[in-house]
Amino acid sequence: MRDLTKPAFHVEDLGFSYGKLKAIDNLTLTVSTGEIFGILGANGSGKTTLLRLLVGLLRPQSGIVQVLGEEPSPNLFSRIGYMPQLQALYMELSIQQNVDFFARMQGLSNTENRWKVIEKVLARVDLWERRKESINRLSGGMRQRVSLAIAMVHSPPLLFLDEPTVGLDPELRASLWEYFQSLASGGVTIVVSSHVMDDAAHCDRLGLLHYGRVLSVASPSELRTATGDENSTLEEAFLYQVRQGFGNES
Repeated sequence: MRDLTKPAFHVEDLGFSYGKLKAIDNLTLTVSTGEIFGILGANGSGKTTLLRLLVGLLRPQSGIVQVLGEEPSPNLFSRIGYMPQLQALYMELSIQQNVDFFARMQGLSNTENRWKVIEKVLARVDLWERRKESINRLSGGMRQRVSLAIAMVHSPPLLFLDEPTVGLDPELRASLWEYFQSLASGGVTIVVSSHVMDDAAHCDRLGLLHYGRVLSVASPSELRTATGDENSTLEEAFLYQVRQGFGNES
């Protein structure tokens, strides 16, 4: 249920640098409520920095950030879900204990209801049967699934997911994308940062990020058409936009 009149977030003239390295360069972008939006770019393009600015882990050095109508702050945490690229899990605790801890942090205090929610979200990422295993015994892909469950456990209206399907098998990846699309149809906004072209193909729109700048914002089909060849791949479309961007600079 995409609402073009109501932005989930808006950034304008956003800038952020790590010393002399300009990670986000005068970036302006608006994402609508109920949209699945992909931030697509190579490693080092600024994707993770942009997500950290949006969730309030970094403060902008210039420009404006508005998320769900307000500046990012701790007050916003209960209304967003964030899955970081680097997993923040308690290694000695079980899967269930990790998700339960973060559920309580998000205000799910009713014990009976909380366990129902945890069961549902762990079943969604295919981990309910393994809920008592400790994190330090899990593979990287399974830990990725625990991080995703934590991001979704409080049913936020806005999800920021950094490389959410890395390490997942194709069957689970397909199942999760079906779930993401069902959430979006109910008005949940999902922002996915990725360099995986299979993920990009599932998004309503893509923002192509390169050296901290947005080269283009369009649907996957529009990006392919822009190359002049409707049969081009998204990877080819991305490389075409990179070449066009450098051409416009000169």
